[in-house]
This record gives sequence, C-alpha cells and structure tokens, in this order.
Amino acid sequence: MLTNNLGYPRIGSNRELKKACEQYWSGKTTIQNLVQVGRNIRQQNWELQKQAGIDLVPSNDFSFYDQVLDLSLTVGAIPKRYHEVILNKGNSELDLYFAMARGYQKDNLDITAMEMTKWFDTNYHYIVPEFVKDQQFKLFSTKILDEYNESKRLGIKTKPVIIGPVTYLLLGKEKEAGFERIDLIKNLLPVYIDILKKLEEQHVEWVQFDEPFLSLDLTDKDKAAYKYVYAEIKKQFPNLKTLLTTYFEALKDNKELATSLPVTALHIDLVRNPEQLQPVLDVIPSNLILSVGVVDGRNIWKNDFKTSLALIETAQANIGIKRLIISPSCSLIHSPCDLELETNESVLTPEIKQWLSFAKQKVDEIVTLKQLVNGEEAAAEKLAENINANENRKTSSLIHNQAVKQRVAGITTKDENRENAFAIRKEAQHKALKLPLFPTTTIGSFPQTPEVRSWRAKYKKGDLTLAEYDALIEKETEETIRFQEESGIDVLVHGEFERNDMVEYFGEQLAGFTFTKNGWVQSYGSRCVKPPVIYGDVHRPQPMTVRWSAYAQSLSDKWVKGMLTGPVTILQWSFVRNDQPRSETCTQIALAIRDEVVDLEKAGIKIIQIDEPAIREGLPLRKADWQNYLHWAVRAFRISASGVEDETQIHTHMCYSEFNDIIQNIADMDADVITIECSRSQMELLDAFADFKYPNEIGPGVYDIHSPRVPSKEEMVLLLEKAKSVIPAAQLWVNPDCGLKTRHWDETKKALIEMVAAAKVLREYVEEAVTL
Repeated sequence: MLTNNLGYPRIGSNRELKKACEQYWSGKTTIQNLVQVGRNIRQQNWELQKQAGIDLVPSNDFSFYDQVLDLSLTVGAIPKRYHEVILNKGNSELDLYFAMARGYQKDNLDITAMEMTKWFDTNYHYIVPEFVKDQQFKLFSTKILDEYNESKRLGIKTKPVIIGPVTYLLLGKEKEAGFERIDLIKNLLPVYIDILKKLEEQHVEWVQFDEPFLSLDLTDKDKAAYKYVYAEIKKQFPNLKTLLTTYFEALKDNKELATSLPVTALHIDLVRNPEQLQPVLDVIPSNLILSVGVVDGRNIWKNDFKTSLALIETAQANIGIKRLIISPSCSLIHSPCDLELETNESVLTPEIKQWLSFAKQKVDEIVTLKQLVNGEEAAAEKLAENINANENRKTSSLIHNQAVKQRVAGITTKDENRENAFAIRKEAQHKALKLPLFPTTTIGSFPQTPEVRSWRAKYKKGDLTLAEYDALIEKETEETIRFQEESGIDVLVHGEFERNDMVEYFGEQLAGFTFTKNGWVQSYGSRCVKPPVIYGDVHRPQPMTVRWSAYAQSLSDKWVKGMLTGPVTILQWSFVRNDQPRSETCTQIALAIRDEVVDLEKAGIKIIQIDEPAIREGLPLRKADWQNYLHWAVRAFRISASGVEDETQIHTHMCYSEFNDIIQNIADMDADVITIECSRSQMELLDAFADFKYPNEIGPGVYDIHSPRVPSKEEMVLLLEKAKSVIPAAQLWVNPDCGLKTRHWDETKKALIEMVAAAKVLREYVEEAVTL
C-alpha cells in the first residue's frame, strides 16, 4: 500500500514566496533571487515529504502565482494582447507570466490582466484561461519537466501533477462566439502528449492528472472528452502509471465513467463525501487502484484515525490492501504549513492546539494510517494520543453555549425581513441621503502601508500603548476622510486601518473563535490570509466596529459607510468546526453581525455595508444541492441586515463570481445596493442582472484593484457606458472592484480621482439627454 500526497503549500512556512514576489514586482530584488526562493521552497517541501515516508511525492505543485496560469503558459494559451510583452527582449518568461496575472503598464504598453475567479468552492482564486475559436496550443513553458528533473537531481523521484486537459478547458472561458471550449480538446491533447513523451524520456513512473470536474455535473460532450483523452494517453503510454484525482465532491452519477477510464489509479475524496466509497467499490474494475482521500486537505482539524481506518478497512475488504493508496482528500495548498510554528500559547491555547493539524502534520497522519493498517507497534501510541485528543474536543466546555443555541432556535420570520419592501425603502433612503446620480464610493479598505502594519505589530508587542496606537489610527483615518472629500467621493469609508483582515478582525472579537500566529494560506498570487478557527458557539460580547465608524462620521458632513463582513463570508473564510452543520454556525454568526448593524445605526451610521464576496463560492458543486445551501445562506444575510429602519441603506459586496444561476437568490438577499467585480470581465457579469431586471441598486466595479495599473477616466467611462446600456442610470453606483488594502497610495489616489471624473462625465451625459 502506497502513501500519496496530492500537493503541498507553496508559500513557504514563513511566506517566503510572498515576500520574494512582492520585492521583485517593486524592483527591490532580482529575478535570480526570486527563482532561488522558489527552488528553496520546492526542495524543502520534497525533502519533508520524503523523510516523513510519503511514497508518491508531488512535483509541479509549486507555482509563483497560480497553477492554472502555469498550465496556460505551458500549453501556449497566451492571449494576443500579451504578445508585445513577449517581443520585448528585456522581459523573461516570468515577466510575461506576471503580466498575464497582474496586467502590464510600462514600455508604453497598457495591458489588462486576465480574469480571476474562485477555484471551485474554495477561497483560492485562479487565473481564468481565455480561449478563441480554433485556438491553437503548443508547448511554450517546460516548467513541468524542469521541476521533475530538479527533484531527480536531489535524489527524489517525484510524481508530476498536471491539471487534466478536460478540467483545464472547463476552467476557462470562450472569448468569442461560435464554439464551445470543450471542442478544443483535440487541439490541446497533443501538447499533453508532448509533455508526457519528454517525461517518459526522463523515466517518470507516475503522473497525476487532476480532474475535479469528474465530481461535477457533466454534459455528454464533457464525458466523451474524458473517454477520448485517457484512451489516447493509454494508447501512447501503455506503461505509464497514471493517477486520476477527483475532489471536493462525490463522483455520484459519474462513477461509472471515472472507473471505466484506462488509468492506473483513481482518487476519491472521502472527507467531503465518505458515502461515495461503497458505490465506487461496487463498480470498480479489478485492475484499478483506489486512492482514498481520508485526511482533510481543506480544514485544520486533527484526523480521526478510527473513522479513517474504518473507511480504509472497508476498501481493503473489497479490493485488498495492494490496490489501496492512502492520501489527503485534496491538495494541502488549502492548509497552513506547520502547526509546530504555533508556539505562542496566548494566541493558541494548548487545549485547542491538540485538536489541530496543518500540512506537515497531515503528511504524518497519512503515513501513520499506513503504519496502523500494517499493524506496526510504533503507531499504537499515536493512535491512543489521537483518540484522547478527539475525545477531549467532544467533551470540552469551550465548545457549547446554551444561550446562543436558544437564541438561534428562537428566530422568527420577522427577524429575517426588513419592515418594508425595497421600493418603499428606496424612497425613504433617497430622501434621507440626498445622493447624486451615479454616486461614488469605495468598497471599504484603503492601503495598509508598512507604517500602519508596523503600528499594529508594535501595539501587539506592547511597544505602543492603546492610546498611542489609537492616536495613530485616528490620524490615518482623518487623512483618508480628507482625501475622499477633496477627490469628490460621495459616500466615504473610514479606511479600516485598525483591521488586519476582513474576517480575522471580526473573529478576534467574537466568542467561539481562536487564531494562529503562522496559519497562512494562499488566496491568490502573493495574497495570503490567516483564517480564524471557529471551534465553538459564536456570539458577540461587545461592539466591534462602532468606535471607528462613529469617529470617521464625526469628521465629515458626507455619509460614511459602516463596514462589516457578512456571516457567510466569515464562515467560508474561516476554518469551521466540523462537529455541527455549517448552517447552524452561519446562523450564529448572523445574529452577532445583526447586533453590530443595529448598534451602528444607533450611532448615526445610515449606510452599512455587509460584505458577502463568498456567498457564490460556498455554492455546492452539484446543482441538486444548491437550494438547501442558498436557503440558509440567504437567510443568514437577511437576519444580519433586517434589524434597521427603512432609511438605513444596506449595501453588500460580491466579487469574482458568476451570478447567472443564482440571480434570484441574490435578489432574495434584499440588499439596497450590491457592488460587484466587473472590470476584468468588461461588464459581462452585468448581463445576468440586466436579463433578470434586478430591481435594487448596483455598483459594477470600474477598475481592477488586483492589478497595479491605473485605469484612465476614458476607460472607466466606457465601462460605465456599457453598464448604463443594460442597467437604468438611476440604479447605478460607481466604485472599484474590491477593497484597496493591497494597493499603494499613489496608484490608489490617481485611480480614484479618475473614477470620480468618470462619474461626473456620466452625470453630464444624462443631464444633456434630459435637456434635449
């Protein structure tokens, strides 16, 4: 029986990759230094897994930005607008790669970045491949081969990990009409064949093909593509050992398809859906090896060895031990690196720490499970420790709060609804707020400079008193309010300088949450987040944001938005307890946010934004499961937002999501204003709102904050014109795509000034039209 890992975190235990990338982008380090940092991380990851006892150690799971973008570069799916970047001989392959991810604004070129969206139902973002009719592919980057040979030189024979060709096409988007991207499969497969030939020449033994779309709803064309691809690979490489991986959902109606494909081994996720084991065993052919994903790759709770062993034993009884591989449920990229780095007991208590497991520990769990199956005495002590830790968690007094449970049970329909419908609220809000046509605002955060972050660090270390820290934050807040006033923004924000992260900040003030010091995971590119850990029942002991929102409002005669993170997003972007339904935990959070909304209104805040960028991300991967999730997710938002008067305007924000299929549910959230990411898609996302005749107000993002480029007034005017052509002018707001926390002040100020100018142009257009 083999042990296997599907992928390992690539940011480095101390976020070395993030720091190196950002230094390179700012011109503070060389490309040679950046490449060396990547090489060091790969070597450390490979050696750690080999020493732990992993038989199938992955390669090509490292990425400088995103694994999907890596493959686009590998197969030459490079949009034409980047060809001038390629022709500039001063640019490296990495410069082209980063231009595709982040945009390019130098050498008299101004090129937009590729679109970005969520990786299935995770908080990881990938760069969306762009396809045109008759798209041609060719081997452009040899990264897969290079990293395999790199591991060989270290004496570690790895298993290259490649996103499968069907999944790669389905992850992308057609950029012109008249074709379906899956029709490109015969153009794409020859590049895969070329890669595999080169790997075979280097005596590769195993190759992992990630095909998570096998766990989703498939068309007949998709299914035919799977049969074609893997039959061709088997025909060309009869001796190559291929591991086909599925994860995040069960195979369900695709189990016959998946088990019939001519591969060596099939991986299934038994954490997300342990019920699929027996149905798969019922149809598995006698020559197929089964990789059982029994260690959770997406959450941080210690594995329950007894539960995992029961699943392994069921599989073993059906197909025998030699046809089994023990694996995590999915790549460990979604887990923090190493629990051993959590040495500060004031941050993470020993009792809670014993319940947790990060990527390094999960690797050990995989190996320990193999030892337990083999009856090795050395593992018996580990089993006893595991049982004790899991029993302690079940019985700990930290977990349950009866008052919270009773409040959830007592929720009524009145708690889920505003007093009046939007049409009535809209009149009351327009009368009270007196905002112009095309009102301008931002999504909440402003740049967190190194100085701001240093103040927070000094305060936490005790080098600044609370009074000193607050005085610095007050000064930064006032300067930001003054800038917004001077630039002409209509609805201001306080800038969120007191906040470390839009979820972590709230988790620090909510009961039932705990934190780590080094539990970082990659969100996209160099952006890392440190998700809170929800271990028990959630409630709000005291107000969380009122002090700073009220202070900011006191500085200006303009309206200042209160800024909150919504219950679904707090849930999705945390490591969530797995001992009760997620819907129950979400409702507890919703009540805590409701209390904050009510207190903000009492403090004179008349516009309150409850961000829900993760509501689409949390959608189950199978459509049959959507409505149950959407019912409790929408209900949670409505509970959080419905305690205020008609005059108080509730905003929400969503980004990097496709809305077409859930537009009715978004309408059911009943937010007065929704702001959405739209610039990378050139306002394509608005079509869903237009077709639906969305009744409430909408702020389509007019510039991409994930790119360092500064868009011109003219560019934003064009986007707003596109928006106005499908959405009535009276419903439109003007705003960036997302918060500005990760940007620099210089580019932020320039972009917002251009944004306000664009809004004024649109107002003039409308006024002229009315006059005519």
